[in-house]
Amino acid sequence: MIAFEVKDMTCGHCVATITKAVKAVDGNATVRADLAAHLVTIDTRAADAAKLKAAISEAGYTPVALPATAV
Repeated sequence: MIAFEVKDMTCGHCVATITKAVKAVDGNATVRADLAAHLVTIDTRAADAAKLKAAISEAGYTPVALPATAV
């Protein structure tokens, strides 16, 4: 499980955009977003945290990687 804090994720459109960006990297990834906590968790076997962070950044957001134990 890979987790990011995304403080600038503030609405459903943001969630959809981030999900689309992650799915572009790994179409089989499971993406969960908690708007209240500004938390995105991703279950993937095909992508690493750096690729996912880059994809979310390219979508216009500022992801901060969280340690797996923080989730």
